[in-house]
Amino acid sequence: MLALSSSALLGLALLTAPIEATERAPLPTCEAGTRYIELTTDTPRKPPEVCIRPELSLTLFFDAKLARVEVEGRERFRRVTMVDDMVTLVASEALHDGERVPVTVYFEDGAAPASATFVLVVHPFQAERQVEVSRHERTVASLRLGEQQARAEAQQCREEKARLQAECSGQGGLTGLIVNEWMGEKGVVARWLKDVIQRPGSSLVAWKVISYRAVGPDGRGRVAVVVELRNLGTVAWTPTGAALVGAKREDLTGLKVSLLESIPPGRSGRIVVELDATESEARGAFTLKLWAGEAGVGGVNLDGVTFP
Repeated sequence: MLALSSSALLGLALLTAPIEATERAPLPTCEAGTRYIELTTDTPRKPPEVCIRPELSLTLFFDAKLARVEVEGRERFRRVTMVDDMVTLVASEALHDGERVPVTVYFEDGAAPASATFVLVVHPFQAERQVEVSRHERTVASLRLGEQQARAEAQQCREEKARLQAECSGQGGLTGLIVNEWMGEKGVVARWLKDVIQRPGSSLVAWKVISYRAVGPDGRGRVAVVVELRNLGTVAWTPTGAALVGAKREDLTGLKVSLLESIPPGRSGRIVVELDATESEARGAFTLKLWAGEAGVGGVNLDGVTFP
């Protein structure tokens, strides 16, 4: 790990070739809540992909007892546990964003299909924690549970859409902060993050990081972090996603990323990551991840991001 202000980091970044997003397959869509996978004898050859993150547990539930489980690169997992009809896996930090790990389970009863293979995909900020796998038709209770989950997710999307529409139709700038009661008498508080640490291996160098917090009279408010990046690579770079991950691997939701234009080679650009947060939220140190492309690579990771 190198300090953000270290000249050694700059030299390392100059020698490091940029990571192209096209070198890896696109990341899968990660499902929130319990995921359901049905297996049949005519299941397509392409195995289902499941999102994971290091140090977060994934539990696979099956409708039949298992004989054994095979995990490619098992030494890179902190835990692989099989009990009857259940497998629990915890990946270690040895796995990196975008990596794919095949996992094959073999059923004890000998019925078809006799085995099933899944591909665990290391996602930059999302993870599926529970997956139920069935070789037979799902029960009525299982279908009802899935329906309830879908309704809850749809309601959450409707509420988020209404909130965004209300913001877009309102005032911008300081007027918007005041009208929406995101800024109280303390105004907007800023903090220059001089102790942020950038992980090596990127053609982007963060040379200035500032965080902000605005809290209204009712505790509602917003936080933001502004990152000045210099592109030492050979191609233009534009972020397509961001995540703020806490010490316990939890990630803050509702992030918005703003960038006026791509950062050309040899030039600098400013990226703003903003989200809603009450006065008690967004406390402690976070890791800010910025990436480009569908594969979730070719970005920058900054440890030690805090808010005023």
